[in-house]
Amino acid sequence: MTAPRFDSVQCLSPAGLHRMAYAEWGDPDNRRVLVCVHGLTRLGRDFDRLARAMADRYRVVCPDVVGRGRSDWLREPMHYGVPQYVADMVTLLARLNATTVHWVGTSMGGLIGIALAGLEHSPVARLVINDVGPRLDAAAIARIGAYVGAPVRFASVDEAIDYVMKVAAPFGLRTREDWREITEPALRADGDGWVLHYDPRIAEPFKAVTPQSATAGEAMMWKLYDAIACPTLLTRGAESDLLTRETAEEMTRRGPRARLVEFPGVGHAPMFLHDDQIAVVREFLLED
Repeated sequence: MTAPRFDSVQCLSPAGLHRMAYAEWGDPDNRRVLVCVHGLTRLGRDFDRLARAMADRYRVVCPDVVGRGRSDWLREPMHYGVPQYVADMVTLLARLNATTVHWVGTSMGGLIGIALAGLEHSPVARLVINDVGPRLDAAAIARIGAYVGAPVRFASVDEAIDYVMKVAAPFGLRTREDWREITEPALRADGDGWVLHYDPRIAEPFKAVTPQSATAGEAMMWKLYDAIACPTLLTRGAESDLLTRETAEEMTRRGPRARLVEFPGVGHAPMFLHDDQIAVVREFLLED
């Protein structure tokens, strides 16, 4: 089984410098670059199976967004947000010397992709948005907010797997080994136990959202989405509570008029661990 290479790039926030780590697969000299970006509390290793499946055609780069995994934590937690993440990704692309990229973004990673692809002169040439859109369901945000940043600690890896299986049940994974694969890289040793490998302060800006700021944020995301010019695929868990069917269908009618594919038996969000999901992404990205 092919193993990734690991590296990092120095990025800038208003509070100073920080390091963003990434895993990389495939030929490092390949000019075809695929960037895969994870969800709110996740990390780049979520894409191991997808990256292995795409490494024959791409240099695949899977960053740990700042505050997650092997990346640094920000000094000022209110900087955890899409503008900072987009700035970090632009720095990453400069490090990779990538003038154009294909992009796969799950949940938060999809919002980062929308924001980057919607900019003038965007480097994003093909975009996969996974189970997210400019309009987010309030009940789903409340569900996620209930566990983000919670002070949980595990006595064993198996205890952590049980926890992730519960809070992330909508991922729709099929075996305990699937859950183990996405849980083990997301843990950090803490004394004689384990904790989740992200800065719990990412919850602070998430929980500081007001109805007014949510409305303004949605309007900005629709503006960016409507500006996207590249071919776009929207994947959705058929049982998703974050991306409603109505919002997904609206995304097929405006902006880049995304092609919509739904995965049955999955909520928020499909994880691209299974061959049927990987095949959908691969077919779209490699279209002429």
